[in-house]
Amino acid sequence: MNTEIFKRVISSIILIPLSLFFIFKGSFFFVSFLLVLFLLSIYEWYFLAKKRKYLVPGFLLISLSFILAYYLRKNGLTEFMIIILICIFTDIGGYTFGKLFKGPKLTKISPNKTYSGLIGSLITSLLAFICLINYSRWNSEQFEINLNFFELSYGIQDFTLVILISLVSQSGDIIISYFKRLAKVKNTGNLIPGHGGILDRIDGMIFVFPSVFIIYFILNL
Repeated sequence: MNTEIFKRVISSIILIPLSLFFIFKGSFFFVSFLLVLFLLSIYEWYFLAKKRKYLVPGFLLISLSFILAYYLRKNGLTEFMIIILICIFTDIGGYTFGKLFKGPKLTKISPNKTYSGLIGSLITSLLAFICLINYSRWNSEQFEINLNFFELSYGIQDFTLVILISLVSQSGDIIISYFKRLAKVKNTGNLIPGHGGILDRIDGMIFVFPSVFIIYFILNL
């Protein structure tokens, strides 16, 4: 295992449980956690996009995304966690399948993105959702059911949402990579060893939260 992957694994082992603690605790803990992430994201975006035309639109999008994330978590833990898990497993699938199978590049904007990674992202996010469905059925008394977007079933709407969220998350990653390329930097920051900055970790989610509401509206027209 090379040094970069080792740092990535160790950071994940520390940060994922810590993040889950704040998310599950909710209330003051979650708001404080969200506020810290928001301020760090704004800080990183400023240095990534300063003196550019897209600086203010970026601020607005990041702000909207955090507001919607807060609203979604306040409305219930279940759907918030579903969306977070889809984004996480999209990232894991893309990275793992891309490293294992390599193959044709998906885009010149982000050279590490491959078609195998794209397919892997969809596979892992769907598998994670299927596991979540089964878990919710076996442990229904422990599951907070307050659903607006998902039905937690094997229906077309749920699988369509999972696929669309995964694709949006990957698109968000590529879009932020484009801005990093314009700024001639590899990462948005160096706060997280092996990962880069906060925006490097939540780039997909920034686009996912607004998109979830748009997708849901379209599916229910």
